[in-house]
Amino acid sequence: MSKQELVEFIAENAGLSKADATRALDATMEGIKAGLKKEGKVTLVGFGTFEAKKRAAREGRNPLTGETVQIPAKVAATFKAGSKLKDALN
Repeated sequence: MSKQELVEFIAENAGLSKADATRALDATMEGIKAGLKKEGKVTLVGFGTFEAKKRAAREGRNPLTGETVQIPAKVAATFKAGSKLKDALN
């Protein structure tokens, strides 16, 4: 599902205009980003948990040349599905 399809779904199911649904979706995504930056974790009960995890610098290999390259440390976002989401998929 693309962002546009999700906006249309939200608009239809919440009785909003597409512009309002777009603003709501954008605000939700910004809130999740802000929560990850500030607290490192955002939990939506039943849906899942977004978490910012630190990854250490490491050594990798270029698969084409076999050359060793340094991969810098970074913070990556992870998502763990909640029980209601898991149940809905099965």
